[in-house]
Amino acid sequence: MARKASGQEQLDWARARVSQAKTVEELRAAQAVLLPLELGLSMKQTALAIGRSVGATCTLRTRYIQVLNGRRPASRGKRNRAKASLEREAQILDEVLREAATGGVVIVPPLKPQVEAKLGQPLALSTLYQMLARHGWRKLAPAKRHVKADGAVQQDWKKNSAPS
Repeated sequence: MARKASGQEQLDWARARVSQAKTVEELRAAQAVLLPLELGLSMKQTALAIGRSVGATCTLRTRYIQVLNGRRPASRGKRNRAKASLEREAQILDEVLREAATGGVVIVPPLKPQVEAKLGQPLALSTLYQMLARHGWRKLAPAKRHVKADGAVQQDWKKNSAPS
């Protein structure tokens, strides 16, 4: 016979969270606490009801109760492994790219130390490229001709070259 579900002291809070949940994950976590206590469901039945595996349901329930009891901090609310919030990223890019915003050219590798200094932590070059893309900076197409190219010499070469 399975053991009784723990967390009786969180029952009222879980009831409130079921009706106030803003995301599916919040709802599932509250249901993982509520269903075994309220309806006496087993972990297998609870997992079936919320659409998760037994292990995932048990983990959801345990984490939820630990956060309520203060033994585990709540999630930080950042994107996965984000270096900064979107607002902070936008602020840093505004500070670093002032001259580029007026039509200047953005060369990314020299920007890296400036952004790292503002963030206070190391940053991969690919992360900087992703940050720029997130905030509307895009890679522009290359110029049609090289800056030092001589059009007259090119036309002369075209006229005098062997027919193909």
